[in-house]
Amino acid sequence: MMTERVRKLRKQSVEAVPRISMERAIIVDEVYKRYEGSIPNPVLRALVLKEIMSRKELCINDGELIVGERGEAPAATPTYPELCCHTIEDFEIMDKREKISFKVSEEAKEIQREQIIPHWEGRSMRSWILGSVTEKWKSCYEAGVFTEFMEQRGPGHTVADEKIYKKGFLEFKREIEEAISKLDFHSDDEALDRKHQLEAMGIACDAIMILGERYAEKAREMAEVEEDEVRKAELERIGEICSRVPAHAPQTFEEALQMYWFVHLCVISELNPWDSFCPGRLDQHLNPFYEREVAAGTLTREKAKELLQCFWVKFNNQPAPPKVGITLKESGTYTDFSNINSGGLKADGSDGVNEVSYLVLDVIDEMKLLQPSSNVQISKQTPQAFLKRALEVVRKGWGQPSLFNTDAVIQEMLIAGKDIVDARCGGNSGCIETGAFGKEAYILTGYMNLPKILEITLNNGLDPVSGKILGIETGKPEEFKTYEELFEAYKKQLQYFVDIKVEGNRIIERLYATKMPVPFLSVIIDDCISEGRDYNSGGARYNTSYIQGVGIGNITDMLTSLKYNVFENNRFTMEEILEAMKADFDGHEEIHHLVKNRTPKYGNDDDYADDVMKEIFYAYYNEVTGRPNGKGGEHRINMLPTTCHVYFGSVIGATPDGRRATKPLADGISPSKGVDRVGPTGVIKSASKMNHLITGGTLLNQKFTPSVVAGDEGLNNLASLVRSYFKMDGHHIQFNIIGKEILLKAQENPEEYKDLIVRVAGYSDFFCNLDRALQDEIIERTEQEF
Repeated sequence: MMTERVRKLRKQSVEAVPRISMERAIIVDEVYKRYEGSIPNPVLRALVLKEIMSRKELCINDGELIVGERGEAPAATPTYPELCCHTIEDFEIMDKREKISFKVSEEAKEIQREQIIPHWEGRSMRSWILGSVTEKWKSCYEAGVFTEFMEQRGPGHTVADEKIYKKGFLEFKREIEEAISKLDFHSDDEALDRKHQLEAMGIACDAIMILGERYAEKAREMAEVEEDEVRKAELERIGEICSRVPAHAPQTFEEALQMYWFVHLCVISELNPWDSFCPGRLDQHLNPFYEREVAAGTLTREKAKELLQCFWVKFNNQPAPPKVGITLKESGTYTDFSNINSGGLKADGSDGVNEVSYLVLDVIDEMKLLQPSSNVQISKQTPQAFLKRALEVVRKGWGQPSLFNTDAVIQEMLIAGKDIVDARCGGNSGCIETGAFGKEAYILTGYMNLPKILEITLNNGLDPVSGKILGIETGKPEEFKTYEELFEAYKKQLQYFVDIKVEGNRIIERLYATKMPVPFLSVIIDDCISEGRDYNSGGARYNTSYIQGVGIGNITDMLTSLKYNVFENNRFTMEEILEAMKADFDGHEEIHHLVKNRTPKYGNDDDYADDVMKEIFYAYYNEVTGRPNGKGGEHRINMLPTTCHVYFGSVIGATPDGRRATKPLADGISPSKGVDRVGPTGVIKSASKMNHLITGGTLLNQKFTPSVVAGDEGLNNLASLVRSYFKMDGHHIQFNIIGKEILLKAQENPEEYKDLIVRVAGYSDFFCNLDRALQDEIIERTEQEF
């Protein structure tokens, strides 16, 4: 179990109160005032990072073995004025809001008021974006037709590969210098731009090495005055480690963890990426160090576990930087979505499970922390013992790890044009998104509200909630003679809104490429150095833009209801269902009963509804996939919500499937709440009729009571469910193992259930940190039985 050291560090992390740190904002502001306009923008951004790493207050917490914090202390959270210049009102709201709050001191407010706002108001990326997109885009964004990930955060979804465990930053810097020496100024019109980018990457290498040396010096200084001989030796060892990494490649298990952590800090300090940087295939990266040291007698399994537990704490010390407005609504959590993969396959296609894989599961089990998120990659070759050990952790009821189908994930990447080795060495990050680790910028650009588009279609282009004309005229629904006419109208509206979204994406991509390069992140992603091109400007080997579809279960049931009841069985007219919806079904109880309880629903292995789902899925897929982005890549789709399914539901009135106005949508590709009535096998059969392999990821949530999965029989049933779904090419599945009665008690007596953790969407969170609508949505999820 946990050592006393780990217990103390975990307690400190869990009890740390998130607060706003102004340190980074002050440094960024000063560097911009000193250099902006006089040097190339990539160099400016690199100098910002170098100054941060040279000046930031260092923190070595009592007893810890892996060192480094983004702020001055655990949960001290910086702001990013170059991305989003918060108003004083924003600060007041952050400080006082009941959920996902950040304490803001009067001193911080004064700095923001007197120094940051005067310089950055109107000059942040948020301002540039909202000032550059069309009025149509802004109207759709404000009405909840779609969201925008980069409105307050930078492009993210990038994951480390093995290179940072094999090279130090002195070697990276030599590679950069060699790339500069090979630039062709005679025939390459972009040679000067490449030179500036590469020079910036070199400065970024200096930045991380400065951070390492500063921590080495601090640890040595602390060791000199430390009276406890054990801790004195630990601090001396930390000093030695930080003198080697990140400048040089790590040689030990402990150095490998510290190397990654310095890299992580630099990525998330350089910019505020959505999602946070991820360690990727941590078990496979660490296993060579582990095996070598265990064989040499310099490391034990218990010591390795303690080091990993200290590593876990570091992630949990970093709340996601503050969000406001719609961005908070689409992702209302402190979790920053750094997701650790275990298992899967090796580069040669053999089974990737190793001793560290099991060690990671033990750490997940014992630590029970929100961050980092964790998943296991399950292939046909994965030992059943590994799957069952993962499910033993899952059935303890707090939602980690989630489970991914390695064979499907690899096929998804091959279909998207990746090399087979890059595909095998990739996996998932964030919630459920697929990418080639260390080689791809796979950027989530925002959520698309698929049910909202039908609401607008049923009002001939008008949004009845905002009262604005948002769509195009596709015909009065009362005049449609067939379901096919209705569906064609929906597809036209879908095309119109995707056009607007993609046009906005191209604008936003260009703004980030020119105004907000990320030279440090570019160093560690192939092929930015060899191309002399920034990560935000297409430098990665693969560059993919995603638009995430939300509410597939709802839109399926909505169109199924109209097809089944209006056009095929004449149970009522279009006028009657529209009138019932306007009244939120009050006074229309018979229609409400028919559409809610006597109509085919997605999630029950019913081909009538599931065929509608496939039509909608392919309509969305065909509309998005293949559209070029501005970085030499393409747009693709995935299907996940974070907390956006709650926000999207709040901007939609009553719908033809019987859903009441403003109620949350279904999460991911899960069925609408309460309509999946034939058990978990019905759900996975319906979900598997979607072509997961042509997406970049799908999210499926399932809920069981503890008694259903108890004992060997329950564990075997759960394992069989996972294997069956993955055999049908399902991408991902995750579980809440908790009874409704516990959730209701926690809702009424939150102080008694402060430690209760549940699976929300692609992440776990404290139940009491969720707003009431999201709590209700989780409570209402169907409790499955075998």
